Amino acid sequence: MDVKQYYRKMREIEATLHDAYPLVISLETSDGGKAGLVSEVSREHAAKLIVEGRAVPASGKEIEQYRQQQAATKKAVEKAELARRVQVAIITDSDLQNQVTGRTSNDLLSSGK
Repeated sequence: MDVKQYYRKMREIEATLHDAYPLVISLETSDGGKAGLVSEVSREHAAKLIVEGRAVPASGKEIEQYRQQQAATKKAVEKAELARRVQVAIITDSDLQNQVTGRTSNDLLSSGK
């Protein structure tokens, strides 16, 4: 392919991509590229992949599935982070009773009880 034609085609494809970071789906390539992987890349990079025949733009249905998967993953990560942050305090029955009555263990020690 002629270099001028290559860059002209890249500019044309880049102009058709509306998102700043469009989704592309990889195609199988002779150098080991795996088909079906969804990637969110810059418009310039997406245009390059499409011109080189390494990827195709994602359809509306594929974009929706990807967004739902990303939202589910984010929710799972946030839930795991929240579970990691949960703090547990172990208190004895006497400490619980003292908290109910408003007395602390320091008050009990100073009063001699």
